[in-house]
Formats: sequence, C-alpha cells, structure tokens
Amino acid sequence: MMKFSLPYRNLFPIMLGTAVYAFGLHYFVIPNELMEGGMTGVSLLINYALGIPPSITTLILNVPLFLIGWKIFGNQAMALTVLGTLFLSLFLWIMELLIGSGWIVPLAGHDYFLVTLYAGVTLGTGLGIVFRYGGTTGGSDILARIINKNKGWSMGQIILAIDVLVIGSSLLYIPKEKVLYTIVVVFIASKMIDFITEGAYAAKAFTIVTENAKPLADAITRELERGVTIFPAKGAYSQNNKEVLYCVIARQEARRLRMIIKMVAPSAFIIVTDVHDVLGEGFKEEE
Repeated sequence: MMKFSLPYRNLFPIMLGTAVYAFGLHYFVIPNELMEGGMTGVSLLINYALGIPPSITTLILNVPLFLIGWKIFGNQAMALTVLGTLFLSLFLWIMELLIGSGWIVPLAGHDYFLVTLYAGVTLGTGLGIVFRYGGTTGGSDILARIINKNKGWSMGQIILAIDVLVIGSSLLYIPKEKVLYTIVVVFIASKMIDFITEGAYAAKAFTIVTENAKPLADAITRELERGVTIFPAKGAYSQNNKEVLYCVIARQEARRLRMIIKMVAPSAFIIVTDVHDVLGEGFKEEE
C-alpha cells in the first residue's frame, strides 16, 4: 500500500501562491483578453471561445497529466501537485464568484503597460511561492519540473519557452497586439519565479588562482570577516604549483574584495559568479 508523508507546513504557502496567481489571472489577464502559457493558456482560450470558466477547464485538462506525473515525481511530490491544482481551481472559482457578485471589479481598459507589468509580477509571484514549497499548478509546471530535475535548467526559463509556444498558437484567436503584451507578461513572470525559487538573496562567489594564497586569505578574513577555502592546484601548461581560493561574499562587498586582491595578489586570476540562496554563517540560516 502506498504511503504518504505530506509536509503540511507547505500547504499554506501553496494555498497563498495559488490565491495570488488566481487573483492576477482574473484581475489583470482575463479582463484585458491577454493570454497565459501552458494548460492555463488552453483554459483561457476555451474561456474566450466558449465562455467555460477556467476553474472547470483547468481541473479537467490536468487530470491526464496527474496520471503521467504520478510515476515520475512519486507520491509526496505528486500529492503537492494535485493539491496545488485543486487549490488553483478553488481560488479561480472564488474569484469568479467575487467578480460575478461585484465584490471585485477587474482592472480592464486601462494602461496596457501597467496591466502587463502587474500581471507578470502577480502571476510570477504566485507560481514562485508554489514552486519554492514543492508544489505545482499542473500543466506545463509538471513538464518544467521534470526537465529541471533531470537537466538542472532554470524552471523560469523552461516555462518561458513552453509558454511562448502555447501563446504563439493563440495568434489564431486573439489580436497580435495582445499576444505581444502577453509575451511580456510571461517574461516578467519567469523572472519573478527565478527570483523567488532561487532565493531573493544574491551573493558573489570569487574563485581566485594565485601563488600568494595564504596572505590573501588572511587579508580577506581580516578585512571582510569572511571564510575562505583553499584548494591545491597545478598549472596544466606551466606545471607550476598554485593554490585556488574560494570565497562567497555579499554583493556590496565585491568592490572591497577586488581592492584587497589588487593589493595583495595583483597577478591573480579571478573568476566572479553570481550565487543564490546562500545558507550558512554570515548569510541565511537553514529554514
């Protein structure tokens, strides 16, 4: 018999994320006849063509994907996926009731630039929260998680590519101007997804190849109070023994570290990379 170990502490963030997403869809996207990607985009096309509410079609269209995803993600992850889709359908239905009763008046007929901006931020924030806590809202999210798991590609970029394909097909049904606005929406949403899932705190990682490793490490520790890791290395061409320093610092400390390197080891070879969601002493503590 299959057993579930459902992390109940994830349920509220997933509910919050789907609520934010449903709000953005009904408040910004649908009133302005914009589009979305994935299965939600198909639901919007059905809504525009036949008038069937997205709360119904979103659930129905995702049932086959549930059956496929169950074997790939496993019981726990798929349970969160099913819950995410159920929550989304629930909040879409709630929004439909609130709009139908006049409690909420959608933002329609306004500046499309602002509508596009707010729609992208709202949809991306909602999906980002859902993804960060292990859930999905079905549709292309399932495919994006498969590729992210196997290839390590950014979920935001995967969803952006899928959405462009789906939205491109909508040219047969909606004006091209609104398709162009929609592409901007999903682009902004993809950046918000990456921002939330990869961590709001961005830092810099310095990889430094030098023959003056010890003095440089001491200077970094003394001036920046940051830890430094030293790896032994050997030049492939020169066959000279060197050492590699690895140090992660806050973004605002990057300029100071460059100055320290210039003073202590001016001939050092430096690689600087962006890192996200840094955990540990001096950064974020593990949740």
